[in-house]
Amino acid sequence: MFKNLSERLTGIFDKLKSRGSLTETDVDLALREVRVALLEADVSLEVVKEFLEKAKRKALGSKIVKSVSPSQMVIKIVNDTLKEILGNKEEPINLKTTPPVIILMVGLQGSGKTTTSAKIAKKLKDKDKKKVLMSSLDVQRPAAMEQLQILGDQTDIDVLPIVQDQKPVDITKRSYQEAKLSGHDVVILDTAGRASIDNELMNELSAVYKESKPSEVFLVADAMTGQEAANVAKSFKEKSNVTSIILTRVDGDARGGAALSMSDITNCPIKFMGTGEKLDAFESFKAERIASRILGMGDVVGLVEKAQSEVKEEEAKDLVKKISKGTFDLNDFRKQLNQMKKMGGMQGILSLLPGAQKIKKQMAVGGLDDKILVKMDSMISSMTEKERISPKLLNGSRKRRISNGSGNSVQDLNRLLKQFKQMTLMMKKMNKRGDLDLNNPTEMPDMESLGLPKGFNPGSIPHRRR
Repeated sequence: MFKNLSERLTGIFDKLKSRGSLTETDVDLALREVRVALLEADVSLEVVKEFLEKAKRKALGSKIVKSVSPSQMVIKIVNDTLKEILGNKEEPINLKTTPPVIILMVGLQGSGKTTTSAKIAKKLKDKDKKKVLMSSLDVQRPAAMEQLQILGDQTDIDVLPIVQDQKPVDITKRSYQEAKLSGHDVVILDTAGRASIDNELMNELSAVYKESKPSEVFLVADAMTGQEAANVAKSFKEKSNVTSIILTRVDGDARGGAALSMSDITNCPIKFMGTGEKLDAFESFKAERIASRILGMGDVVGLVEKAQSEVKEEEAKDLVKKISKGTFDLNDFRKQLNQMKKMGGMQGILSLLPGAQKIKKQMAVGGLDDKILVKMDSMISSMTEKERISPKLLNGSRKRRISNGSGNSVQDLNRLLKQFKQMTLMMKKMNKRGDLDLNNPTEMPDMESLGLPKGFNPGSIPHRRR
């Protein structure tokens, strides 16, 4: 998300780096360019105007600090304004009422309400240790109820049994009664969507809202909605008393205007965002960190959290023992590669690092992408168990067999073995110093060992040989 916006803003700030001092003209010109960048990112005109007014007030009220560069000054102004627009305050799901707590899911058809319902339920079950009941009120879309049941089976979460020809309000009543009898902490009501806002949809939502008295009303919105996001947000806010927003498909949207528009227009926080199809591809929306990503400053905290969620403590300890004993082998190396894949691959990890857009451009020039991880895995898979444990066994004939079996060249295999050796040496050195932390994403594995140059200096990645 925000790829295009991030690239435009980074370009604007780079222009300012050559300026010796900051003037009002510098700020004015920069903010004009920011305005264009926001509009191109599909941020609503209303929000863009508000953004610029706030940014200008901050700029006029800022003291000129001689030790601060013009780009740093403007970045701070834009960063502070972005956080304000996105909603600076992080708020958890409201579970303060007497159980069962009711959560109402609303939104247009195709926004991902049903999958998001399962994602929230999974989060509440796994992290908050809540007993959750999911219930489909969608009597319009064919197989909508069955879809929720399938998701319930996948996550081991209870789903209200289907009763044919029941109305949404009746299903709501039955959901509450079932939850109370069975001791559920939370009930998630997945409402029906429409292709567009209409009276039938809103009347149905209004009736369900009155009956359920929900603690939370989540507006589930597709991040790719663009300019229409503002109108969608306004309509649902007016008709269904939306309390919070969840953005879906943020992994597929290069613009990100919906995020900047919806929160500001509804005055409701964006609490979560869906980052992929998998049920665990679901993150809290933290304005400060999102603003940092937009401005190309990365989200290292988010990266650490990702790593900690994927790396089990016991596995990390076992790996440290192997490294200290000198028994770290290609099986362990492959585990590290798989952990990187689970964290979103090289692209996913790099998107959370400072200067992500520049790094990605360098990788593209050098022909480096997530296919490298797949290639490495295929070569290790083509080895025998003995060869993985003891790479020294790999003579010329064995290398040719592995290369042919994995569909790679001997040169590719030699490169893999060299990278494995480099990583092993690096880990040994760090272990001796006592600063090896396998819950830290920078150690999992070292990017330089995967062929990326130290520091990612512009132009330092060699071109792909043809």
